[in-house]
Amino acid sequence: LGRAVDASIYSPELIARKHGSQPFKALRRSLEILGALGGFALKLGIDQKQGNLEKNMKKRAGELRRIFTRLGPTFVKLGQGLSTRPDLCPPDYLEELAELQDALPTFPDAEAFACIERDLDLSLESIFSSVSPEPIAAASLGQVYKAQLRYSGQVVAVKVQRPGIEEAIGLDFYLIRGVGKLINKYVDFITTDVLTLIDEFACRVYQELNYVQEAQNARRFKKLYADKADVLVPDIFWDYTSRKVLTMEWVEGTKLNEQLAIESQGLKVLDLVNTGIQCSLRQLLEYGFFHADPHPGNLLATPDGKLAFLDFGMMSETPEEARFAIIGHVVHLVNRDYEAMARDYYALKFLSPDVDVTPIVPALRDFFDDALNYTVSELNFKTLVDGLGAVFYQYPFNVPAYYALILRSLTVLEGLALYADPNFKVLAASYPYFAKRLLTDPNPYLRDALIELLFKDGKFRWNRLENLLQQGSKDRDFSAKDALQPVLKLLLDPNGEELRLLVIKEAVRVSEAIALGTVVDTYNSLPEFLRSLVFNGNGNGPLTMSTTELQSTLELRDQVSRIWGLLQSSESFDPAILQPILQVLQQPEARRLGGRVAGGVGQRLAARFLQQLLRA
Repeated sequence: LGRAVDASIYSPELIARKHGSQPFKALRRSLEILGALGGFALKLGIDQKQGNLEKNMKKRAGELRRIFTRLGPTFVKLGQGLSTRPDLCPPDYLEELAELQDALPTFPDAEAFACIERDLDLSLESIFSSVSPEPIAAASLGQVYKAQLRYSGQVVAVKVQRPGIEEAIGLDFYLIRGVGKLINKYVDFITTDVLTLIDEFACRVYQELNYVQEAQNARRFKKLYADKADVLVPDIFWDYTSRKVLTMEWVEGTKLNEQLAIESQGLKVLDLVNTGIQCSLRQLLEYGFFHADPHPGNLLATPDGKLAFLDFGMMSETPEEARFAIIGHVVHLVNRDYEAMARDYYALKFLSPDVDVTPIVPALRDFFDDALNYTVSELNFKTLVDGLGAVFYQYPFNVPAYYALILRSLTVLEGLALYADPNFKVLAASYPYFAKRLLTDPNPYLRDALIELLFKDGKFRWNRLENLLQQGSKDRDFSAKDALQPVLKLLLDPNGEELRLLVIKEAVRVSEAIALGTVVDTYNSLPEFLRSLVFNGNGNGPLTMSTTELQSTLELRDQVSRIWGLLQSSESFDPAILQPILQVLQQPEARRLGGRVAGGVGQRLAARFLQQLLRA
């Protein structure tokens, strides 16, 4: 931390003072940027005039990607940032810019080694017994060497910052801010505050320039997520880390997009991708601290089958209220409740409270009604993102940076999985996690979302509960105990009268179905002559019910039995889990609830018995 006290922090005022006082340098760089982007803008203008804007969009997107690569690190980072902004760029541009790579020439090794000695205030020979003669990898902000620590023999990765990179990036952001001011003032069709986006993005890039910050990110990430046996996060060597030098444990592994190399080690790409998806969901929706740049170079398959995360320069956080709002949003999507989906965008801070969501609802309905005709296992996440992106682009959405990075993260993981299995769907792999969270999380927002999912028009949807349990039980952390108790506590809450009325009604139906099902089963088990003797030859069986009503009753009984079987099949199921539930049921409100259910069941069965007598 002491070595990072002079680390630069992004400040629009500071870079304006610094680079505003160097007009010739700024002018030279401006002409370089204008020369590259001016020609591109001219082509766009000609396309628009000739009515070829849509026709040539894919071609122009590719040209822009190549221009950003030529303009250097700032524009490579800027293009990567734009690739996560469906509210700013059409889908063709998003796809092209997502392919931007940090492929820049290496800088001289002598400069790198001098930087290590200067920043650590130690000679290279006193730190390392050996260092690779050339970089193992190079990116826009720095390059990486493989070395061996002298004191321990530990093999490490040493990342060294590119000389002059901070100066170059500062100048570029000074000029880009000037363009942002003009866009905010004169370009009406872009509704997002471009200047705010530039500052937000620049702040993130400046954080990447501080390797002590990256080391702290890695330590926090390891503490939160490396508790799972199949996730690996390398250790940091703090004595040999500074603002411009980062020394961390060397990880032997294969990039996740090298399928043949992974499978030759007896590993499965899909298993590793599933690990990545489950870890990403925990990052996004449990702790909120997540890896915002999970491209193939940052995800390695280790020889022992673990998924290793690398490069913690670009991290982001999901606000707590947004984590629950995202899960609620998924519930509204499953229910096709597009009005509620549109209102979710207020909670997610996509829309300001004064924006009317009424016109947005038909756009959501048009897209999702078509998309949801697929099953969850058929629905492609990229298709979903592209469709949402089209909606975001048409309306005054301001997509927060964290959400754009979430979409990018999961899209990258699905893309990696498609190399191995063209039928893989990230939504199908994610659904067990959402189901588990809905069933087990005691958070009030999620409890309300669960009730919303299970009850509709005063009726309990047993098929939804069965589906949630089937999916939730696929998650390795699912616990039947956790799924049962929070629901009971919610049911017995002093403010839960409305829910209790619905549950009493459903409990009466279920109890009656079980009782009548038992009667029917008993009847069917009797010999034919005994049935005729007892029921006076009545061919309709023991009950005065229509065939449709009887079938519906038996289906309900069987569904409840299957749900109980799902709970019992949970790995964590133990009859002892009923003990805390029995304690809850001893509360006065529970006894009153039980009495009301028993009374309802008694009335229904008495009515059935009376029907039997009248029939006789």
